[in-house]
Amino acid sequence: MLSYLIRRLLLIIPTLLVILTINFFVIQIAPGGPVDQAIAMIEMGAESGQVLLPNSERMVINQENQFYRGARGLDPQIISAIEKQYGFDKPIWERYIDTIKNFICFDFGNSFFKSDSVINLIINSLPVSISLGVWTTLLIYLISIPLGIHKAVQDGSRFDFWSSVVIIVGYAIPAFLLAILLIILFSGGDYWDIFPLRGLISANFDQLETWDKIKDYLWHICLPITAMVMGGFATLTMLTKNSFLDEIRKQYVVTARAKGLSERQILYRHVFRNATLLIVSGFPAAFIGMIFTESLLIEVIFSLHGLGLLGYEAIIQRDYPVIFGTLYIFTLIGLVTKLITDLTYMLIDPRIDFEAR
Repeated sequence: MLSYLIRRLLLIIPTLLVILTINFFVIQIAPGGPVDQAIAMIEMGAESGQVLLPNSERMVINQENQFYRGARGLDPQIISAIEKQYGFDKPIWERYIDTIKNFICFDFGNSFFKSDSVINLIINSLPVSISLGVWTTLLIYLISIPLGIHKAVQDGSRFDFWSSVVIIVGYAIPAFLLAILLIILFSGGDYWDIFPLRGLISANFDQLETWDKIKDYLWHICLPITAMVMGGFATLTMLTKNSFLDEIRKQYVVTARAKGLSERQILYRHVFRNATLLIVSGFPAAFIGMIFTESLLIEVIFSLHGLGLLGYEAIIQRDYPVIFGTLYIFTLIGLVTKLITDLTYMLIDPRIDFEAR
């Protein structure tokens, strides 16, 4: 196992390099980069017509300023200053080498449009995404595994049929659409104003007592978690059911019944471990998926400042350091999670030996 682990860890390096290289050049040649964004902000008078120059001073750009020339646009001097500020005065290959060197040291630089470093933005956003991922994954597993086992035991019954109908309907409704529906129904839309519309905590959170803080947090997270859970438990429920059905029909179960063991003993002593191999070993990947993919639109809809919302805003603003920084973290965690998943397979079922392959 040790040699397999070392090989997989070494494989992460070229994989990261290839992914970053492809995305770097694709994003660099895409239209509407940060220089274009800054020029458009100045010409449209956005943010009081100010731009941060390389000397960290703010220069006002308005109709009375020498750099703005009306219909002729900006003076080449200010355009050159903006390009230098964002590092676009260098050739693309030089920017690529600098990016790789910095990323090796986990130096992601500073955001173009937020007054903070990329690493601080990621660290500040992680608790929200992790919170959503933990609660969603935990609830999905707590619901799906017992429900899937019960459906397998009562395969073909009315309960199995109607629960499958509910599961299919829940799976067919996208999480973001369900989130919008929950907002309309329970967040001051046309019906009830029960839950908050945005944010993870209230403005006076720091002044609340411990128990009130817990209630406030659960009050805010209720709708986002509901939207994510409804769309996520269907796949795991059906996987659990099919896994148990497959095991129940095997010869060792027939032998156990012939020996006089009860159905409960057969189910939980013999079938459970074999049937939950794929389910348990897939937990790390499911958790990471909830953090980095499933929660993106939910964070945008409910204005939750997590990694999903951070990455979305960075793409809209063409904030390259934030885009590359979040991509680097996503890819690294994804590769490590895949390795953990494989190791979990080996720990749960000793018959699986990736090293022999």
